[in-house]
Amino acid sequence: MERPLTPPGSVDYNPSWSSRGDWIVFTSERAGPADLFRVHPDGTGLERLTNDSAFDDQAAFSPDGSKIVFVSTHATGFANLWILDLATHKAAPLTSGSGGDFRPAWSPDGKWIAFSSDRGSSLPLAKGRWERLQLVDIYLIRPDGSGLRRISEHGNFCGGPKWTSDSKNVIAYCMSAQESWKYRADAPQGDTRLVKIDTGTAQAMPVAAGTGVKILPSVLPSGEIAYVRRDKPQGVFYANGQSGPAGSDVYSPSWSPDGSHVVYSRYKPLSGLQAEERWSRNPNYELFTTAMLPSYDPTGRTFAVTVPTSAQTMSMFLVEDGNPPHPIFQPNSLVLGPQWSPDGKQIIFGVGRFTSFLDFAAGGERPLDPINGGAQVGMINRDGSGFHLITSGPNNNAFASFSPDGKRIVYRTNGPDGQGLRIMSLADHSVSVLTNEYDNFPAWSPRGDLIAFVRKIADDFEVLTIRPDGKDLSQLTHTHGNDAHVSWSPDGDRLAFSSSRMGFKDEALATNAPQPYGDIFVMRYDGSHVEQLTDNQWEEGGATWQPHHQN
Repeated sequence: MERPLTPPGSVDYNPSWSSRGDWIVFTSERAGPADLFRVHPDGTGLERLTNDSAFDDQAAFSPDGSKIVFVSTHATGFANLWILDLATHKAAPLTSGSGGDFRPAWSPDGKWIAFSSDRGSSLPLAKGRWERLQLVDIYLIRPDGSGLRRISEHGNFCGGPKWTSDSKNVIAYCMSAQESWKYRADAPQGDTRLVKIDTGTAQAMPVAAGTGVKILPSVLPSGEIAYVRRDKPQGVFYANGQSGPAGSDVYSPSWSPDGSHVVYSRYKPLSGLQAEERWSRNPNYELFTTAMLPSYDPTGRTFAVTVPTSAQTMSMFLVEDGNPPHPIFQPNSLVLGPQWSPDGKQIIFGVGRFTSFLDFAAGGERPLDPINGGAQVGMINRDGSGFHLITSGPNNNAFASFSPDGKRIVYRTNGPDGQGLRIMSLADHSVSVLTNEYDNFPAWSPRGDLIAFVRKIADDFEVLTIRPDGKDLSQLTHTHGNDAHVSWSPDGDRLAFSSSRMGFKDEALATNAPQPYGDIFVMRYDGSHVEQLTDNQWEEGGATWQPHHQN
């Protein structure tokens, strides 16, 4: 019978049982950042083990229970391994580097720690997508930091290592690099492999476990192999065909030393419309989360946001202070990227059919294929009346932003009529070309002097600015990966944006998010004084600023 180990109301995840069975270590965001806690299996003796602003997660006990190895961003912001002495609560780094290290597991004889890592990966783009692939290998390292070596074949994904009882082999789950994106969220029917890797010879042998998208294997005291299945039916399964705790919200199971109990986390991604306060690692900024790509009106009391209502439709809602969210636009298509007019009377947004907001091929589809239908910029009054399209033609037009005087909009376009940013006069719908590159997410500064946007340069996405007359193009970011979804502060002095620059902090399939490397950053209009606001394993993006308002 299932029973809660920790009380509801906090985000607790990634539990792991000690070899003696007396403690369970887990990650919790109950106090703000992701920190480590431990508790007895009966729920007593709760103790906080780490207490800082870094991301601390994925802990595993040493065989004698005196130490834990865990993932932390404490040193450089990247996910590396640390070892914590439970008697002194002092931690020391075990690994270093700009790549991510994940899911450590201590060998039963105490001599080695196995872990997964993308330290050898360049974070390439998924085929025809903007999301990053996670190429992951299995590594071994001694607890003193010596002997680091890779034991899996590089180029694809093998993760979640767990030791066999003789400390001679690790069990892992493996798939192609492309599947590391395909199976991240709402995994379709598919198949991943479980393998047993001989740590002496690095030879890998298949483990019979049936079909399905299998992740995070475990070796039970009996030698039986268990795993989490991400496609349907979802939940915990055993290689012998039996099943355990069921549901799409079951994550990271860990078995007691005698195999009689299993501890796991249940959580669902936040999808509510109301803004909920979240911890900010920067005390100068307050953070709230809501549904996709919110946008505040000039008063700061109301924001517009869009939410999926089916696989091919989305609706736009208004959320006002003290009132329940109410829909203002419910089309039989997608709507995305709402932005307010300067007087707060109108909203512009992209509207189209399924995948119409993709900018390039997704598999074998193009944005202008009949199944996609293209996209246009639409406008609606804040009370839901007066909807009409303000762009036309064969191109994919979306992500528009008003000029401060409300007389023009800038939007991105892609298709047979060219690509880049366009500026439209709302008086006569005349259009002028601002750029002809692969550009997206334009945002007009409240000062009116600059337009910030995202440009694809080689395989990277960078933030740039340009003047509305096309002069003074300036590249603000120069990082490998994705910098995107720019948003101006109300005074036009700063830009918020999403960035993958700190890399993955966990194996991607363990987080149920397509882009679990996204953190929120803020910088000045010229690209200086960059500040990081979030530091966790979740996908965070599409930040918007709330104008100050009086209560």
